This record gives sequence, C-alpha cells and structure tokens, in this order.
Amino acid sequence: MSARHFLSLMDCTPQELLGLVRRGIELKDLRERGILFEPLKNRVLGMIFEKASTRTRLSFEAGMIQLGGQAVFLSPRDTQLGRGEPISDSAIVMSSMLDAIMIRTFAHSTLTEFAANSSVPVINGLSDDLHPCQLMADMQTFHELRGSIAGKTVAWVGDGNNMCNSYMEAALQFDFQLRIACPAGYEPKSELLTQAGDRVQVFRDPREAVAGAHLVSTDVWASMGQEDEVAARIATFRPYQVDRALLDAAAEDVLFMHCLPAHRGEEISHDLLDDKRAVAWQQAENRLHVQKALLEFLVEPAYHHA
Repeated sequence: MSARHFLSLMDCTPQELLGLVRRGIELKDLRERGILFEPLKNRVLGMIFEKASTRTRLSFEAGMIQLGGQAVFLSPRDTQLGRGEPISDSAIVMSSMLDAIMIRTFAHSTLTEFAANSSVPVINGLSDDLHPCQLMADMQTFHELRGSIAGKTVAWVGDGNNMCNSYMEAALQFDFQLRIACPAGYEPKSELLTQAGDRVQVFRDPREAVAGAHLVSTDVWASMGQEDEVAARIATFRPYQVDRALLDAAAEDVLFMHCLPAHRGEEISHDLLDDKRAVAWQQAENRLHVQKALLEFLVEPAYHHA
C-alpha cells in the first residue's frame, strides 16, 4: 500500500480535514486534563529542515513525544536534499528507517519528488508554495472560537505568498469566501486563483477586502529568501499594514490571525497582537494539537504491529 502524504490541503477530503480539526480539539483537551495518550509508541518522525523554524520544529517534536514516539531533527548542515545524493535516493533510504517524514524546504518540487519515492507519509512543514499545517491550526482556532467557518468571509491582507496560497485551498476545502488584498505584482499563484474560481476575489484596497470579514489574516512582507527585497517591499506594502482601525471595518466578531513571527510596525501595528480580537497565541499553540491529529491519522499506530 502506498503511504498517505500531506503536502497540500488538497491531499485530504473536506470531511477528513474537518475530522482533523475536531480531533485536534480532542487531543488538546486530553493534554489540558493531563491524560496520557501514546498511540505512536516506538514510532519515529524524521524532521528535515532546509529553512529555519521555531514553531514547526517545536510543535512536531513535542507532538511526537506526547504521542509516545520520537522525533529526529536534521538541520541543513546534516542533510541537503538533492546535493550529493538525488532526492529520490534519500527518500528511499530515509523512509526505510522512519515512520513518517516532515520536510520544511524551499522548492515545493523537493516535497513532491521525495513523497513519490517515500514508503512512509511525508508532511509539508512549509514550502515556498504552501503551508498547509499552519492553515489547519488556523482552522482549528476559528472552530474553537466561532464554530464552523463554512459560508463565512475571510480576508488575507499582504503578500500573495505560501500562506495566501494555502488560504485559497482552504477556501475550497472549508467552504468559505476569501478576499485577498495585495499590491499589483504580488498576487498569489495564478493556477490556484483559477482553481479557486469564484471562491476568491483579489482587491487592491485592504478596506474593501476586510469589509464585513469574520477572519482577517496577514504575514510578514518579506519571507525567508527575500532578504534582499526588504526595503522595496516595505515601501510597496506600507498601505497594507493591519491595524485596529482596519479591523474595525470588519465584522463585529472578527478574529485576527498571524502565523508568526510578526514584525510589529510593518505588516501589523505595534499594538495589534494585544487587541482582544487577535488570537495569534492560541493559533500558534494549535499547531501542536492539530499536527498531533495529523500524525495520528497518517502514522500507523504501534499496536497494529504487535
């Protein structure tokens, strides 16, 4: 049997994604009540990082340990996929020793090529194209605080980056309307826009995009690998800063999310994360819980082998 992978939100059915969100909430409750739950005893997750990370590393490593398993961290110094050994060869060898592999990388093709040659589940911990695990945490956070997101309006303000791309897939899979406010030339991937159809609208004016929105989300203006563009991007994106006044244009019960790290004074005003509408800390914690649900879903429990 070929392994199930999670490279994109499109790798699961809408029902499976909703099930993962609900399971994330259950696993969070178990942890808060101090109940030990270790279905992945003796299972090992390999974590390959070609990009730096705080939340992705901590949430997968802690999550795997809490589920009774172990996680092995491989930094760019330890392994550079495709340099010195073809990605396909690395995938065959590594998947023969591990029970699942999480990869945080630049080119999305690294993930797809690795997954095609892996005998165990491969999880996208972030690529230049997509960040599906973060979207699952966002969906869990909304679900906890507001119930179903189906039929609601979500506004993305800023760069049409990997987070924005995953928000477009989420609009299809979780059944909400997405409005994207971005400067000309910084739109998300055109094939994803086509795929999303009338689920997604692109605006130049952030006020138009957030009008009546139930969820407003943003991200840094310059992602990893774009350090040389920072000054130009700050100038271009200045009108796209999310501040309290912009949130006031949204729905009364709006939630504000940011996948972190945040650059206060750039994509958000200095005080925004202190606003009662901002839920970035809960959102960050939920990476742990929803990824535990994902690991439980993808990795065959140890007792199946007993």
